[in-house]
Amino acid sequence: MDTNKLLLVIIAILLPPVAVFLKAGAGKDLLINIVLCLLLWFPGLLHALWVVTKA
Repeated sequence: MDTNKLLLVIIAILLPPVAVFLKAGAGKDLLINIVLCLLLWFPGLLHALWVVTKA
């Protein structure tokens, strides 16, 4: 795991929408993550980790 991905994982744990925005930009993934974070924090965290770690 390179340094950038490690930093994104740490950001995803603390602020999931920010990590998704940095990785995928402003798009459907960001909107999905914001909605998940508003409902509950944990689903937003899982989604952010999935977006950050996928190839």
